Amino acid sequence: MQASSESPARCAVLLVNLGTPDEPTAPALKRYLAQFLGDPRVVEIPRLAWLPILHGIILTTRPAKSAAKYKTIWTRDGSPLAVWTARQAVMLRGWLGEAGLRNVKVAYAMRYGQPAIAAQLQEWLKSGIDRVLVLPLYPQYSSTTTASVVDDVYAWLGTQRRIPELRFVNSYHDHPAYIKALAKTVREHWGQQGGPADKLVMSFHGIPARNVALGDPYADECQTTARLLARELGLAREQYQVTFQSRFGKAKWLEPYTEPTLVAMAQKGIGRIDVMCPGFTSDCLETLEEINQEAREAFLHAGARSFATFLV
Repeated sequence: MQASSESPARCAVLLVNLGTPDEPTAPALKRYLAQFLGDPRVVEIPRLAWLPILHGIILTTRPAKSAAKYKTIWTRDGSPLAVWTARQAVMLRGWLGEAGLRNVKVAYAMRYGQPAIAAQLQEWLKSGIDRVLVLPLYPQYSSTTTASVVDDVYAWLGTQRRIPELRFVNSYHDHPAYIKALAKTVREHWGQQGGPADKLVMSFHGIPARNVALGDPYADECQTTARLLARELGLAREQYQVTFQSRFGKAKWLEPYTEPTLVAMAQKGIGRIDVMCPGFTSDCLETLEEINQEAREAFLHAGARSFATFLV
């Protein structure tokens, strides 16, 4: 039923995360990767050149390999990213209720996979919601992530006659509450480990260097987050290192790359490091498998004695 012009606005908050396959199988990964890697915001190669590569090569070889990796992190409740994103939505709903905003609806959606952004917005529109705050769960803005969420929202808007009032949070990379939350996680970890390691490594998801050259602010926002967190923790510049992970393809991405940096540290005699991933709001394949399995093994194999993680 449509709300009358005299009734109070009905508000909602939509948390949006990147997405996850429905299950750790090759068919599910093929569906997920087709949507993810088919997004022109993610891969900016001209469509006529990219789509034959995607459908003719990548989607015939990569799904099985990716499914094997997902199986190592899958939980009884499903994908860690989906589980934690759902819990965050529940906790935000509770926090808003305690703050006296009990009528504000909270839900989550995925840019790729399920639940879809359009489906959740459509459900709210039918129930009379007329104001929506869209919060992409990416602390640092990038055209490959935040802008893609905006694209998807506007694609849905283009199909509607009556649309809700919308607001977007573009980034919160330097918000004091975000920095303090990261610092709290680090301090709790140090308390459990008996103190800081030799080096704190902050590993952010990488993007192609070309994107930054074209004006994407992501790299600067990652560095700002790292600098503010180090200041909050009282760290000198030599006590922490910013790196970038998850490189895809042969093009140059943001450097330094995480795993080679960790190997170099071990070879230089840095025996123990702490690794965190400040750009991820939920544990996922990139934190649990890429960092806590692959990078850990590479660091220890290079001669280090200890690798401690507190991922997100």
